[in-house]
Amino acid sequence: MLKPLAFRIRPYHLSEILGQNDLVGPNGFLTNSINENMPVSFILFGPPGTGKTTIAEAYAHDIKIPYLKINAVTSNKKDLEDAIKEAKTQGQILLIIDEVHRLNKDKQDILLPYVEDGSIILIGATTSNPYISINKAIRSRTHLLEVKKLNNNDLITGLTRAIESNNGLNNKIKLNDEILTYIANRSNGDFRFALNFLDIIYLTFKNKDITLDDVKSINKISNIQMDRDEDDHYNAVSALQKSIRGSDVNAALYYLARLCLANDLDSISRRLMVIAYEDVGLANPNACMRTKLAIDAANQLGFPEARIPLANAVIDLALSPKSRSAIDSLDSAMSLASDKPLDVLDYLKYTPVNTLDIDKYPYDRPDLWIKMQYLPELIKYYEFYKPNNSGQYEKILNDNYNKIKQIKRSSNLRELKTKK
Repeated sequence: MLKPLAFRIRPYHLSEILGQNDLVGPNGFLTNSINENMPVSFILFGPPGTGKTTIAEAYAHDIKIPYLKINAVTSNKKDLEDAIKEAKTQGQILLIIDEVHRLNKDKQDILLPYVEDGSIILIGATTSNPYISINKAIRSRTHLLEVKKLNNNDLITGLTRAIESNNGLNNKIKLNDEILTYIANRSNGDFRFALNFLDIIYLTFKNKDITLDDVKSINKISNIQMDRDEDDHYNAVSALQKSIRGSDVNAALYYLARLCLANDLDSISRRLMVIAYEDVGLANPNACMRTKLAIDAANQLGFPEARIPLANAVIDLALSPKSRSAIDSLDSAMSLASDKPLDVLDYLKYTPVNTLDIDKYPYDRPDLWIKMQYLPELIKYYEFYKPNNSGQYEKILNDNYNKIKQIKRSSNLRELKTKK
């Protein structure tokens, strides 16, 4: 049975790898490692389909060290013990671990001393950010190497090679430059996706002259990399918020579209609520309420109709005036509260002890409430609230704030109560 195209044309040497010149080019880091015969442990991280596992195996072939390959999800303690036995027998082995970020601490502890002394050369592959997902002990013993998305020229070169290769399609189909460019655009830097697309084209149209319309008819969905547990997902969510914060409605709609294509209503709902209150806030509080209503409607509708109220909310938020006065003011207060956890004034305590009635909080004197001091004595002049006149509503609040600031506050309740 014929194996998948992506497997059949997989490069055997680093010199055959597409792109990644800083790693595998003539003066690339891994090329220099091989030329100097200095094997190194490293973690390859980047999007799916960019060649991480291929680079790992090609490095093993070129460095000429026996290698084993395991998956951190499916491997067990015995697999690692077998690798250690092999390293002791061979003197040195190269261990390739897919999904290395899922290697639990017990398994890491088994490997660490052997990676430390060089008897095991560790190569990990992951789509996750290693600075977040990889244990510090592993990071400190390996080089972190980013594998980037392939550009369209690299993808077209690889597709042409796959069509012409004896192990590939052996020139059984012909695709013009326009079709190759279309496939590259749809692949979003993922060569595996491009090769799978090519396989479908071959199986569907191998006995005819293939046109661009033929190709478009079998695939209308781009390769949107949006696994909810991967970096691309978090990047799109982050870009959505930053675009709204920067009042770029077109960019905001683009990133919303990417999240909608991934059907990730939970993340969209949560992020829009955060944006509404963090970035728009007091500048347009009605937009905050409208966002909540739009999210409720979207969750009731579900996709694909959910996109309609979500689009309304994103446009509303992007084009609203912005104010971070609420969150910035609270963060300032939280910072000081963390550094100075001062005692609450006695008359503000829930049950003040050994306090005369004349010195207790005056529940029956609302006329005094605005004249009382509420901050602890040491910080009584601190102003955490930073006014921001971004919207009409916030201007009204700030006018009231400035009037209130003119009132002299006192912590001497006895004097306030008896003053005429």
